[in-house]
Amino acid sequence: MDDRGGSFVAVRRISQGQCHSSSAEIVAGSTAWLGRGLSCVCAQGRESDPRPSFDLTPTQEECLQSIQSRIDVPYDSSIPEHQDALKALWDTAFPEEKLHGLISEQWKEMGWQGKDPSTDFRGGGFISLENLLFFARNFPKSFQDLLRKQEGDRSVWEYPFAVAGVNITFMLIQMLDLEADKPRTLVGATFLKFLAENESAFDLLYCITFKLMDHQWLAMRASYMDFNTVMKSTRRQLEKELLLEDITRLEDVPSYRLLSK
Repeated sequence: MDDRGGSFVAVRRISQGQCHSSSAEIVAGSTAWLGRGLSCVCAQGRESDPRPSFDLTPTQEECLQSIQSRIDVPYDSSIPEHQDALKALWDTAFPEEKLHGLISEQWKEMGWQGKDPSTDFRGGGFISLENLLFFARNFPKSFQDLLRKQEGDRSVWEYPFAVAGVNITFMLIQMLDLEADKPRTLVGATFLKFLAENESAFDLLYCITFKLMDHQWLAMRASYMDFNTVMKSTRRQLEKELLLEDITRLEDVPSYRLLSK
């Protein structure tokens, strides 16, 4: 995700509980927020570094291959399934507002960088859209609270919702080491146990992480320049919670309680 073109979008809040363009100013900034800046969230190691490897059961191997196949799918705006998923995301997020097209200024209301969301999926692929749609459908209250920034004492300059969601997908893939043949961290190995029991574990963990990130954002009284710091803090907290004793499913993770349906 390094050195890619484009710019991030920060949203300046004008009034509480509104996310439409009539109540916000859109500000362009450096690519560091989405691209180069995100690299510092993920552990940086040399190929020569000794890293442990964890053996997997046949079921866990199958689950890992399944999630890897999802990760490998890029978003392609020419594929009807991808188009339909993007339309469904809009309809779920803004049921009261008709979408005028897959390329439209309306998308900025959701926190995409421009009028064509497909340009923002480069770092997360199609799975990042699936994650957002899963969040919207399964935890609609939390989704809407984050989308419309309805909870807490918000910053004047807020993080863009949708682009933050793509960043979270990318961070989780790196944190869980999901592109490796076998997990090389205890956190990654632990997650595969959850995935073997629940095929939607990655999507569920995404929802937990998004809500936890916003919780950390508010606790740190962060503004958009603090996004990477918040992401680092979120990752550390999530890793701690996943490795707690007596956690047998993701619903047992303390931050799951932050979610509302």
